Amino acid sequence: MSGLLALLDDVAGIAKVAAASVDDIAGQAAKAGAKAAGAVIDDAAVTPKYVHGFAPARELPIVGKIALGSIRNKLLILLPAALLLSSFAPWLIMPLLMLGGSYLCFEGAEKVYHLFYPHEPYADGHVEGEGNPTHLEAEKVAGAVKTDFILSAEIMTIALSALPAGQPVWMQAIALAFVAIGITIAVYGGVALIVKADDVGLWLAAKGRLGTTRALGRGIVRIMPGFMKLLMIVGTAAMIWVGGSIVLHGLGELGWHGPYDWIHHMAEAAAHAVPPALAGFTAWATTAFFDGIFGLIYGLFLIPIVAKVIDPAIAALTGKKSAH
Repeated sequence: MSGLLALLDDVAGIAKVAAASVDDIAGQAAKAGAKAAGAVIDDAAVTPKYVHGFAPARELPIVGKIALGSIRNKLLILLPAALLLSSFAPWLIMPLLMLGGSYLCFEGAEKVYHLFYPHEPYADGHVEGEGNPTHLEAEKVAGAVKTDFILSAEIMTIALSALPAGQPVWMQAIALAFVAIGITIAVYGGVALIVKADDVGLWLAAKGRLGTTRALGRGIVRIMPGFMKLLMIVGTAAMIWVGGSIVLHGLGELGWHGPYDWIHHMAEAAAHAVPPALAGFTAWATTAFFDGIFGLIYGLFLIPIVAKVIDPAIAALTGKKSAH
């Protein structure tokens, strides 16, 4: 009997440890996911364009296909790659993170640049809406999944860097899987709501029994174009801010502490200049502002390098003209 009680006591102890581990993993996954906010917002801002021009009945299936491709990107390719990186080449995490941050700065700065200096997009020999609709849908989904792969790689690298050092591989794997699944659900669930909002508004405006309901529907239809523009602005700002923050932090890790320390001092000075209740937000906003300024300047600096060096090199290797 005493042996059975001892066994039950051991099982209870193991269960407590397991519960604590699950709680730790969930907390780490939440923190790691929050660190990837910039790439997440941009993912949500970019995806709706891939359903533009299709029949309303095909919008949700297309979003679903892109979401499935995103899950495959994260779980089958990027998660194992992140674990191998963490186990065998952890020194590569920061350079890769900085490379991803540079990509975010470049993409964000390019959007700002072309806002002031519009240009015609490259023609790819394809006219929207021509040809087999099924083939066109497959092309759109494939393009979206490729774009998602780049953003997902950045998300998973940011998440990996946010996890505590020295964790067992299985805990890292579960935490990254939580991040991958949670972010994908959040992004593409949000995208699904966005792309169907105007249809819901039209239905309410036409079928609503109450005047208030019909007015709500008309209001949704009116605000959605502005909301989409706002989402693009927020996504672009988030890319530049997060990208700048990543690069600055990486420069500090590599030994150049000047820019990072200066921004930290500015944030502390701003926090001391306001009431204590606002100090935390003020410090964060000041840091984000200067991170964003750095990210924008750095991204603008990268534009000619990409146009004159990187794009021609890629074109020479692949035979395909860049979309930039």
